[in-house]
Amino acid sequence: MSSSNCIGIYTMRPCCRILMGYGSRSSSVFGSPQPKLNDIVTHNLSKLQSRRQKRSCNSQIVGYIGVIDPNRRVFSVSDSNWGQTRVCKTTSRVGNTSSSRRGILVIPNVASDIRNHSTSVETQVNGKTSFESIYIQGGLNVKPLVIEKIETDHGDVVREEESRVEVNGSNVNVNIGNSKGLNDTKDERELSDIEKEAWSLLRDSVVSYCGNPVGTLAATDPADKTPLNYDQVFIRDFVPSALAFLLNGEADIVKNFLLHTLQLQSWEKTVDCHSPGQGLMPASFKVKTVPLDGMNGAFEEVLDPDFGESAIGRVAPVDSGLWWIILLRAYGKITGDYALQERVDFQTGIRLVLNLCLKNGFDMFPTLLVTDGSCMIDRRMGIHGHPLEIQALFYSALRCSREMLIVNDGTKDLVAAINNRLSALSFHMREYYWVDMKKINEIYRYKTEEYSTDAVNKFNIYPDQIPSWLVDWIPEEGGYLIGNLQPAHMDFRFFTLGNLWSIVSSLGTHKQNEGILNLIEAKWDDFVAQMPLKICYPALEYEEWRIITGGDPKNTPWSYHNGGSWPTLLWQFTLACIKMGRTELAQKAVDLAEKRLSADQWPEYYDTKSGRFIGKQSRLFQTWTIAGYLTSKMLLENPEKASLLLWEEDYELLETCVCALTKTGRKKCSRLAAKSQIAV
Repeated sequence: MSSSNCIGIYTMRPCCRILMGYGSRSSSVFGSPQPKLNDIVTHNLSKLQSRRQKRSCNSQIVGYIGVIDPNRRVFSVSDSNWGQTRVCKTTSRVGNTSSSRRGILVIPNVASDIRNHSTSVETQVNGKTSFESIYIQGGLNVKPLVIEKIETDHGDVVREEESRVEVNGSNVNVNIGNSKGLNDTKDERELSDIEKEAWSLLRDSVVSYCGNPVGTLAATDPADKTPLNYDQVFIRDFVPSALAFLLNGEADIVKNFLLHTLQLQSWEKTVDCHSPGQGLMPASFKVKTVPLDGMNGAFEEVLDPDFGESAIGRVAPVDSGLWWIILLRAYGKITGDYALQERVDFQTGIRLVLNLCLKNGFDMFPTLLVTDGSCMIDRRMGIHGHPLEIQALFYSALRCSREMLIVNDGTKDLVAAINNRLSALSFHMREYYWVDMKKINEIYRYKTEEYSTDAVNKFNIYPDQIPSWLVDWIPEEGGYLIGNLQPAHMDFRFFTLGNLWSIVSSLGTHKQNEGILNLIEAKWDDFVAQMPLKICYPALEYEEWRIITGGDPKNTPWSYHNGGSWPTLLWQFTLACIKMGRTELAQKAVDLAEKRLSADQWPEYYDTKSGRFIGKQSRLFQTWTIAGYLTSKMLLENPEKASLLLWEEDYELLETCVCALTKTGRKKCSRLAAKSQIAV
């Protein structure tokens, strides 16, 4: 057999089974046709159990075969030597020492049947590979490649260990700068008591699947007798935990998390006989122990994902796929392990998420249209439409994808679509979402009912929509990106995550980014007060609260998502401050939080306008509160690491406009009239 593809052998630790609510997603992407609805309905209910497919776990190490970019070398096997035993040497660290070891790989002779045991790229008649032609064959029944033994140069079989922080004694050090791809020196410092406690709690929250770490629980409050879904691993919640582990040189848990959530992406998701798009990532998953069929007393571990079908309100987690892409980039940047993102299954996973986000629809705007509760604010809070948080994460995920996608004939159209969307989205957000004293005064003088391509009031915003609190609240210096924009509607609330992530991703101009931090500093008592940071400002109150939230008893004024204070936002605030050279603001916020978090048992959120009380329904020992604090501390200790998680302005995007590519006369572009907003 001869082939021009380079086949890389990837290994990970054993994986058990994955419990699926219905069955694996079927499409051309995964090697089988899309099921028809009538085929599903006609099956007997008695057969539902048999449709459950689970991924088996062996005690051996599973091998993954991926087609990778031949320009980047990973351990590879030439096609002419299939069936032969290969030896690879790796170096691992145990404490402060390095040991060289050889892995003996026993590779099955699959030359005549390779497509049944590998991730594949089907060659088309015209020689081009399209997105739809990439699929994974063998699916859940891939026969694993076995590593018989791992031995050192002295012949001793050993277990690979990672260099990491251990919180077992009083003399605890944190390793900073010990990640692959960064400097090779160790900068150790003594941890404070609160940091030791935080690390201990973070490790206690780690979830294992078949003996391997795959994530962290949302909360580990021992007094909580009704955890609801706080005993699950959430994608968005795990991001600060992942960054804390990565910055501390511990990459295994993050890699395992990325691998398992990628596998879950392809499973069938059905609510009331309807299935969303293939690229949807789960909001969370749980490791369950279930009895084995036909084996008395035997149990196995399974992964049970939630795609929103069990969530309060049954809302699909739009932000999960965006966070997953952002975390995948961060993993590569911090560890230097770019081979993971180049694997064909990860490349396909990225494209599936983008395929959902970039589909053409009825919308006239480049922003993503979503329902209420589809992000961190996962309850009814009047953010349906085009909320800032989703747009900022969308912009970041597009920039991540453009970096990670391997450009070839099958992806060049997708990359072009990404560039066009990035250009349109950055302009739209900078021009129409930004408000400061000058802009508010312009809106105050708007004319309405304009019918023209030259209209100034493009969204027909009525000046009376400007809330009374904003008129006296907005300072002379500074501004922010509003929470939402739709025809005849501007949501003037300040949403912290969206504004901070706009700074981190360079969605805003440099001047706008400075304005956001200037506003936070000027209104410190509103955004921070006794505990950083308000999730939004101001809170919905009185009749407005009843109408918009439906009288939600959890989102009462100045509580939870309705103006509550969330310490997990610290790490994003720290990133934004480091980028803009305002580390003193981040340090001030961290110092303030440090005084209370441990004493208050690491709450999920705080209530009241000043953040004085622990939230009335707040879980204690909330993991992303703990991880957000640790990540902020490590970033402030080593600000240069923040550059791995940031994006600078992309000047090429500013010069790109899809309007210039059209040959029709209907290409009136508002960029010319608003060029001052595009300039940095």
